[in-house]
Amino acid sequence: MAPSDGPQRSPASRLEGVVQSAILLTKKARKARKNLLSDNYYANRLVELRAEATNIFRDLSAHSAGDATAMAEMIQTVFSPNTVSTKRLAASRDLIYALRTTWHQVPAPSLPADSSLFPLSILVQTERGYLVAIGRQMNGAFSQDWHDACAVMMRRLLEVSIIEAFEAKGLATKITGADSNYLQLSDLVDAALNEPGFKLSRNCRKYLPRLRDIGHLSAHGRYYLARREDIENVQQGCRVAIEELLTIAGLL
Repeated sequence: MAPSDGPQRSPASRLEGVVQSAILLTKKARKARKNLLSDNYYANRLVELRAEATNIFRDLSAHSAGDATAMAEMIQTVFSPNTVSTKRLAASRDLIYALRTTWHQVPAPSLPADSSLFPLSILVQTERGYLVAIGRQMNGAFSQDWHDACAVMMRRLLEVSIIEAFEAKGLATKITGADSNYLQLSDLVDAALNEPGFKLSRNCRKYLPRLRDIGHLSAHGRYYLARREDIENVQQGCRVAIEELLTIAGLL
């Protein structure tokens, strides 16, 4: 039985209720012989529940870098229309167990600082595990004050997001060299800025070079050591650029 509704319910309790609703919905869909990949009430309702779970996850994603990634993967399994029923049920049980133990009564104000860098819930929506893993490492490094490591992972997230955008538009040849390998980040950023099909916003165009530069300095600067304020100064730019590129890629 799902937890009762009420103004004092924690994010963990609310997410558990959504998970249980999803399991009940998929059982009814199976009984009614409705395909969750088709256009019908059950499929559309599952999308709504998934969106609700993703929004609630924003309140949980900074609890712990490792725990957040595990939670994101379980949410993806439970709410994906492609998941077979046995695997969905097993993932829902694991998720509810985690919500009642690891995530039990975690007060939102005490969540660590990595929640303020980049919300993993955005990367979870892409259904790309490697993007979630990169974001988790970036957030984890930030919360531990490993600022150069954080900047390098931010650089990698930017690089992968640009590649995703070009591949989705069928323009991968524009960012590959004679050896068929993808270009280095500086060339990738230039290609993104000059690609008319992307129609990048003014803010995204402003932030891309700044994100490139901080990544280069942390990765290659002999005497450079990033500080917390260096990361915080590009925090908004990271959110803007990554979310815009992943939207262009059709992943959001």
